[in-house]
Amino acid sequence: MRILGIDPGLRITGFGVIEKVGSQLRYLTSGCIKTSVAELPERLKTILNGVREVIEANVPDQVAVEKVFVNVNPQSTLLLGQARGAAICAAVFHELPVSEYTALQVKQAVVGNGHAHKDQVQAMVMRLLNLPGAPSPDAADALACAICHAHGGCGLGNLATSGFRMRKGRLV
Repeated sequence: MRILGIDPGLRITGFGVIEKVGSQLRYLTSGCIKTSVAELPERLKTILNGVREVIEANVPDQVAVEKVFVNVNPQSTLLLGQARGAAICAAVFHELPVSEYTALQVKQAVVGNGHAHKDQVQAMVMRLLNLPGAPSPDAADALACAICHAHGGCGLGNLATSGFRMRKGRLV
């Protein structure tokens, strides 16, 4: 199974592609889609086209996307949600199933601590995928999202989590 992980952002959208063979994970590629300081529609188009190119080049079977958390600034949350929507639209265009995970779920699945720092996530991604060097923080977050999905999402084994949410530690 080939999994594309996406860490959406309006300035930088991280992506990472891994392959799961049995219980083994194998790194394929990762990177960032960077937008210019253009108007919002142009930036969203850049994200949409960038994710579509990654999908066409790597042919994933599934996509895992990090969910938006609510910021102190509602405008930032709205803009992040639009970037996330552009990335999801690219996956849906290619008829790929999309699963969503909160940052807490991703960190819990990869590091074992839902409140881990970015450098801890980078270190565990390096270790789990046998990488010779640290990926950028955005690419590491995307790879971590893919790893979380490969592990069944937040330590839930092979239980399908698509379409469900975590509330107070329970799948609802």
